[in-house]
Amino acid sequence: MPVSEKYERICRNGHKYYKTSDCPVCPICEQERKPENGFLSLLSAPARRALENNGITSLEELATYSEKDLLQLHGFGPSSLPKLREALMENGLSFRKGKHA
Repeated sequence: MPVSEKYERICRNGHKYYKTSDCPVCPICEQERKPENGFLSLLSAPARRALENNGITSLEELATYSEKDLLQLHGFGPSSLPKLREALMENGLSFRKGKHA
């Protein structure tokens, strides 16, 4: 398998990082803004951004979505579902059955 060339980037906050893709997200900025607790802290940066970009920042809001709805979000993958399912269950909530209202 060929090795991808990494390109040096500098974000608007002045962090220097290297990426092999055109993805503009600075990994240093993402790590700095990762929540220390709560259900969003359980997720990878792409999954967390997918929820945040769709206004899903509370468990109550998350519970209004079905698993199928979430899997349609760019950056959200199936490996995040078990973590979210558990967080919802711990708070007496669950994913919506069927499509988002």
